[in-house]
Amino acid sequence: MNSRSILLGITILFSMSFPEVFADNIEIDTFDTAKGPLSVYFPGHGTLMFDVDGYIIHVDPVASEADYKNLPKADLVLITHEHFDHLDGRAVRAVSSAGTVIIANSASAPTLAGSIVMENGDSREVDGIVVYAVPAYNTTRGRTKYHPEGRDNGYILDMDGFRVYIAGDTENIPEMNAIKDIDIAFLPVNQPYTMTSEQAAAAAEIIKPKVLYPYHYWNTDVERIETALSGRGIDVRIRSME
Repeated sequence: MNSRSILLGITILFSMSFPEVFADNIEIDTFDTAKGPLSVYFPGHGTLMFDVDGYIIHVDPVASEADYKNLPKADLVLITHEHFDHLDGRAVRAVSSAGTVIIANSASAPTLAGSIVMENGDSREVDGIVVYAVPAYNTTRGRTKYHPEGRDNGYILDMDGFRVYIAGDTENIPEMNAIKDIDIAFLPVNQPYTMTSEQAAAAAEIIKPKVLYPYHYWNTDVERIETALSGRGIDVRIRSME
């Protein structure tokens, strides 16, 4: 490992532990990467925004979570699936400009003009960022109707070796065993639609991200994840994602 890799690892682990606050009380955390500073914005629930040294990525933008007049236009939009709390055509149009690239699962694409369909297992390079579409689905009996296998996407973003995993709506599925070298992971905690706190902790132990953000939760005791992972070498950060 060279000195730059060591420095990057230290920076990841000791980057901002307490969030800044942006417009509309949106919290922000910042990390150093080989591509430049990465700022992570937390509008709420399943909606995220990344600023990679001025390159803007919106994930599942939804108008009820943010006033997009106050947020920058997207270079890249990622849509995990077509549920109302993830796919909002008005919000996508509000953050889009002529050069915006929109990536979506096949069920979302018909409502998003000009979008690029990615299926589970696909990968694509967009402006120097490698995007991987990975499975996201329910496995528990009685829940598979919410997110059936093969329909929805999670995404991994590889930014010159700095890897971000956005799980989408999923439980802790076997395919997570193949997800490696993750710097930041976003795992959903919203029973019965996604994971319980215990499932999210189990998923984190499989993936072993350096930093874990529980997201997509309502009335959930996400602190239980932090307790379950205490001493496991995973920096669990709780942000306001109700």
